Amino acid sequence: MDVQDKIAVVTGGASGIGRGMARCFAANGMKVVVADIEAAPLAEVVAELENSGAEAIGVVTDVSKLDQVEALAAAAVSRFGTVHVLCNNAGVGVSDPVGVTSIEDWKWTLDIDLWGPIYGVKTFLPIMEAQGEGHINSTSSMAGLYASASLGAYNVAKHGVVALMASLERDLRLAKSNVRASVLCPGPINTNIVDSERNRAPESAAAHVGTEAGEKFWEMLTSTLSEGMDPDEVGPLVLDAIRSESFWVLTHPDMGNIALKQVQQMLSDKTLTR
Repeated sequence: MDVQDKIAVVTGGASGIGRGMARCFAANGMKVVVADIEAAPLAEVVAELENSGAEAIGVVTDVSKLDQVEALAAAAVSRFGTVHVLCNNAGVGVSDPVGVTSIEDWKWTLDIDLWGPIYGVKTFLPIMEAQGEGHINSTSSMAGLYASASLGAYNVAKHGVVALMASLERDLRLAKSNVRASVLCPGPINTNIVDSERNRAPESAAAHVGTEAGEKFWEMLTSTLSEGMDPDEVGPLVLDAIRSESFWVLTHPDMGNIALKQVQQMLSDKTLTR
């Protein structure tokens, strides 16, 4: 897709990977609709993009609510007339072994990380199909290819995102559609996802059951992400996938060997890798 003057919508766009995408798209001639649940950082991003000469608007959006995703689409179409690119990027995470993960933790994680992309596809795909052009990217994770311990809810959500986007891409090919789909599977990126509970409703957060295993994993993850890739390096990878119509977007391709080893062991002795 030629992205010049095209319209991109980015959820979770006020920080981290989403902010990097918005910056990259704007720098490459796109008009950007930035969506996020945090109003103040959202306004800062929009101001930054406008100061750089780009056309941009911000829409406060909770992607776990279908009506808010629909309102996001309506705002984008009202301002720019259509949408060519959607990046379902908003995400959260919580760590605990599956057996002790609370139902509220499951709901909170799946509502945002999986239902958010489902709502995005359901809402924006008809717009793109009507104009005969478009690209939908959703942010999964290496956790969408390999399920580690102590991260059950996040793993399930991110595996679901990979399945969602692979199913969508195959459906689009079968229909001979000009709309394309892709999935972003980041490795360690220096974002603030480890602080994602800052936006969680107090009554939901209170239902979290903290465990020693979960806390140790979160400490390890926090340290790993702090030394990870700069989020601004991810945007160009997604942009390249949009331009080249690639499906997989991997920030750390070598980590794909983890998934490859799992498949090889599945076929050889049917055991699960550690």
